[in-house]
Amino acid sequence: MLTRQRPDQVVLHNLDWQAFETLLATLGERRSARVAYLDGELEIMSPIPEHEHYKTAISILIEDAAEYLEYDYECYGSATWKREMMAAGVEPDNCFYFQREALVRGKLQFNLEIDPPPDLALEIDLTSKSLPRLPLYARLGVPEIWCYSAGRLTIYQLENGAYQETEHSAIFPQLPLREIPQLIEKYRPLGRRAFRRAVRDWVKGSLLE
Repeated sequence: MLTRQRPDQVVLHNLDWQAFETLLATLGERRSARVAYLDGELEIMSPIPEHEHYKTAISILIEDAAEYLEYDYECYGSATWKREMMAAGVEPDNCFYFQREALVRGKLQFNLEIDPPPDLALEIDLTSKSLPRLPLYARLGVPEIWCYSAGRLTIYQLENGAYQETEHSAIFPQLPLREIPQLIEKYRPLGRRAFRRAVRDWVKGSLLE
């Protein structure tokens, strides 16, 4: 059964795993819509410009901070991550390897039954989603989630199979991540170059405090 919550969102019900795999193959990789699957429920969402703006800004901040701090990392964007045994699959707004980057360096194909999941997933939640993302990511074993919604960045870390909200990131413990939304808004009218310079200054200043 299909329901349409909004023009940018479609939800399919009672979809088995094989049907999910078939749908992914039908949709193909060259698309903007992102999918999430949990226990037979499939959500397809098309991002709006506002969503893409915040996704890109936070992703730039993550990469620029990692470069400044000389962290090894890898970014896999909105790649599909799935585990049939857990009846879960998702395409995050962005995802990164940091602590386990050396384990996947150079890899182009993954199997989460044997490969580690990303260390960090980014979710931009500007509109209500039918499928809850935290239980889904918990089944995939992603250690840390950053969720941006309504001008607030919330950090979640996986503990004993469930996510707990926390003040500090395990990846960037030295940075005051709660300041990120204000930093984005301050430099939004000034363009990307000004924002990237501000990010580097922010990281440098945070290390001196």
